[in-house]
Amino acid sequence: SSDEVIRKRLLIDGDGAGDDRRINLLVKSFIKWCNSGSQEEGYSQYQRMLSTLSQCEFSMGKTLLVYDMNLREMENYEKIYKDIENSITAAHEKISECKKQILQAKRIRKNRQEYDALAKVIQHHPDRHETLKQLEALGKELTHLSHIKENVEDKLELRRKQFHVLLSTIHELQQTLENDEKLSEAEESQETQMETETKQ
Repeated sequence: SSDEVIRKRLLIDGDGAGDDRRINLLVKSFIKWCNSGSQEEGYSQYQRMLSTLSQCEFSMGKTLLVYDMNLREMENYEKIYKDIENSITAAHEKISECKKQILQAKRIRKNRQEYDALAKVIQHHPDRHETLKQLEALGKELTHLSHIKENVEDKLELRRKQFHVLLSTIHELQQTLENDEKLSEAEESQETQMETETKQ
């Protein structure tokens, strides 16, 4: 039971400043002062009560100061906590922004690599002015070749006509030769027949 009494006193005493003991002493001093027989003893008890009251007031003032300090510390901690939360939020936002910047930088790098690859491919080909010159030269050459083709086709058509005329002439000549040959054969047969008739 003594341990329980000590435990209760420690719990009541709070931070262990002895407030409970001082109050008990003050009550005892008050009872003694009430029961004091002589004026000197009463004055002595009165001084003791004043001393105990001043100690209690000092302890109470100290406790109030500690309480105020704790309140200010709690406010300070809450402010620090809010500052830390704001810093964490700002850090998260900055991290998110940095991630976006990294993605954008990767995209830009990829685009630059593609541009460099296209530039290398483009450098292997002539520029627009040179290409237009080549196209113009090819157009002129195509026009020239078209004229040559037309001339060749005209000559070919003329040669076809001439060859047709030549074939017709050869055919007529052949017919004439055949007719001449037939006439010659007929004349020879008539002459042979006449000679035979003459001999008879």
